[in-house]
Amino acid sequence: MTTRPSRRALAAPLALSTVVAGALALTASGSDARADDRAPATALPAQTARLVDRQVLPAATFGEPVPSGAGIETANGVAVPFAAQPVQGFSANLVQPDGSYLVLSDNGYGTKANSADFLLAVHRLTDPGTGTLQVAPGGFTLSDPYGKVTWPLTRTDRRLTGADFDPESFRQAPDGTFWFGEEFGPYLLHTDAAGRLLEAPVPLPSVRSPDNPELGTATPNLASSKGFEGMAQSADGRYLFPLLEGPVAGDDPQDLRAYRYDTVEGRYRGEAFTYRLESPRNAIGDMTQVDDHRFLVLERDNGQGPTAVFKAVFLVDTSVTDSTGHPLKTQLVNLMAVSDPDGVAGDLSKDSGFLTFPFTTIESVDVVGDHRIVVGNDNNFPFSAGRTPGVPDDDEFLTIEVQADLSTGRTEG
Repeated sequence: MTTRPSRRALAAPLALSTVVAGALALTASGSDARADDRAPATALPAQTARLVDRQVLPAATFGEPVPSGAGIETANGVAVPFAAQPVQGFSANLVQPDGSYLVLSDNGYGTKANSADFLLAVHRLTDPGTGTLQVAPGGFTLSDPYGKVTWPLTRTDRRLTGADFDPESFRQAPDGTFWFGEEFGPYLLHTDAAGRLLEAPVPLPSVRSPDNPELGTATPNLASSKGFEGMAQSADGRYLFPLLEGPVAGDDPQDLRAYRYDTVEGRYRGEAFTYRLESPRNAIGDMTQVDDHRFLVLERDNGQGPTAVFKAVFLVDTSVTDSTGHPLKTQLVNLMAVSDPDGVAGDLSKDSGFLTFPFTTIESVDVVGDHRIVVGNDNNFPFSAGRTPGVPDDDEFLTIEVQADLSTGRTEG
């Protein structure tokens, strides 16, 4: 058994290799693709990153023996429906002090129509030291036993499914309760430590998607599946910063709104900042807070495998503006070419010395040290096949050492 280093170790940065991977290389401020779609570049220092660890949860991992997948078709050779709930679709990851992961599955199979038999869940994953993750006790499913949702739910037992909500981000409050950001409303959901709703879903004032169950005759002003994708939290837990995945109607198509929600007063306190995409065709995957003015944001294109070009982690400093008047972005990691001088990824990087992360959706990032982050993909089981054509993607987690100091100034919100 291999002994693996703790992901909580606050190590100083090692000597890192600059990414010089030809067509895979990105500039310090964005992608080398579709320059005409990009925001004006800002002169930033080149950033370096180094792979420290890689862990994998096999694609064919199943949990509770409740049938699922009746609304989807066979993909990548995987027969459906399933006799149990697949452990997949990770859209957020909270790394725990003991190195385990609390991971959030999204709505299941991508739409309301095909996900009514997918139970919304948080799973706990552990690594016995081999690099292969396993499901461990400590997870839970989401439910509404107290009747906080006023519209009809899919199940009579009020366990929540992917036809009810699409959770894409979550944070744990100091009192042990959880807050979830979801896309159908978009809503904020507040649950206890066992996933039971504690209050009615919190809508975003004046913003509704076509999937909003309270839409009525109102006109949606947010595209489907473009609700709260990432959500950061202040150090004291009082404020949430949910970030939309798409622009609100009338906004610049490259601009995404990040809001501030006050959990003490139970109300939105307006927009916190605007995140500027490198291209209007890109999307964000996750956001986490470093300190009172810095955030990490995952930004990606929609390609997979050979069509994947742009997947990156940015450090966003809201105390500084760039030439466009937006918060300053500094690229920390080009996920299409992560330096792997120690051969952590084995055969995946042995020829080039770089590991690619060529997945359609990369949706979790967390800070685990002064210079370390963990990034994970959403494998969209059984649909995505970015690593090997025709083979469903595993859930992969990369521990990456970055040049930037992520330790300073964790202050109250």
